[in-house]
Amino acid sequence: MVTGASGFIGWHVARKLIEHGDAVRALARPSSEIRELDIEVVRGDLRDPASLERAVAGCGVVFHIAADYRLWAKDPNELFQSNVDGTKNLLAAARKANVERVVYTSTVGCIGIPENGLGSEDVPVALENMTGAYKQSKFQAEQAAIEFAANGLPVVIVNPTAPVGDHDFKPTPTGKIILDFLKGAMPAFVDTGLNFVDVSDTADGHILALERGRSGERYILGSENLTLHQMLERLAAVTGGRAPRLRIPHAVAYAAGVASTGWANLTGQEPRVPLDAVKMSRTKVFVSLDKAKRDLGFNPQPVDGALRRAVEWFRANGYV
Repeated sequence: MVTGASGFIGWHVARKLIEHGDAVRALARPSSEIRELDIEVVRGDLRDPASLERAVAGCGVVFHIAADYRLWAKDPNELFQSNVDGTKNLLAAARKANVERVVYTSTVGCIGIPENGLGSEDVPVALENMTGAYKQSKFQAEQAAIEFAANGLPVVIVNPTAPVGDHDFKPTPTGKIILDFLKGAMPAFVDTGLNFVDVSDTADGHILALERGRSGERYILGSENLTLHQMLERLAAVTGGRAPRLRIPHAVAYAAGVASTGWANLTGQEPRVPLDAVKMSRTKVFVSLDKAKRDLGFNPQPVDGALRRAVEWFRANGYV
């Protein structure tokens, strides 16, 4: 059973499982559409425990990938209800159904990043290090998964970095960067950095975590540590376009975030520049992949091919 199959990573995991010959069931809200996959769908919601019990019934494995992935919400409690309470509800349903294995999808945002160093699964980190409701809710959900594992439910945790590729339906914040570039709506950049990864490799990493991961352990699924400017230069090479050269000081970006988010809080419309995203950008989220490579056999490729697929898919599906 896969949650989040209507989304980016979940869709790719479900497709890989189907290609491997597995019978796959998806939990999806009534309003969600799962495209291009021959898959059994159970309608439900992470906040509805009874629907989760129906979804996991008869399943040996659960991939919990769904999350409320927003860097701004008019009501931040919605993120905690879906990401924290929803995760606890699903893990409880899995335990009740005697599921053999759960793979829980956390985020690289829950990884500790030392000053002037690479983040890893072993770097100490706490809730107070989490910026904004999204990261805070995912951190609390990850702690719940660790607690369930400590109490006997076999739960392996994966921490994807910033995935790129095709079928980014919503799209994700990373996908929005690509779209802004394609639309010519990114004339400048801030000095930040992320680890980027092909979403197909991320999906492979989930399956490796199922097969080889140790219960209660976390595994970073990433590929290349790139500054935002380097990533935009990769996009320019793929598209034949031109990467922006103007770098915006963080103070200017912060002021724009305050204004944009303040207006969003008044109108309820998503901000063009979420303040939490600006705050996060002050830290380059560069990480080590040693543990996933060593323990899982994870072998990600450079992201250039994924960037090309993302560009082609966005163009072919009318996003640009």
